[in-house]
Amino acid sequence: MALKIRLARAGAKKRPYYHIVVADSRSPRDGRFIEKVGSYNPMLPSDHAERIRLQDERIKHWLSNGAVATDRVAKFLGKAELAPMPTYREQPKQSAPKKKAQDRAAAAAAAAG
Repeated sequence: MALKIRLARAGAKKRPYYHIVVADSRSPRDGRFIEKVGSYNPMLPSDHAERIRLQDERIKHWLSNGAVATDRVAKFLGKAELAPMPTYREQPKQSAPKKKAQDRAAAAAAAAG
């Protein structure tokens, strides 16, 4: 059984609230889970103490038993120093303006300034 530590959505429409749960990877997002190990309230300011609540001992237990955190939860665990901070690759440069558009913008900036 592949275990995941992930978010399960609760709360009303346009008022999200998430439980951090340990679940089988095959079960639905808001469906069956094994244990609640925390909560996340994105409606609170980022420096508020109750925004992210984690049960440290239970999370360590599940990580030692092979549970894998999703990207968002891994970021929470990294900030709480319960797991190493995940590394993200650099964003692709594909969406950057091409050479001609950059030249045009440079010329417009030189003419204006």
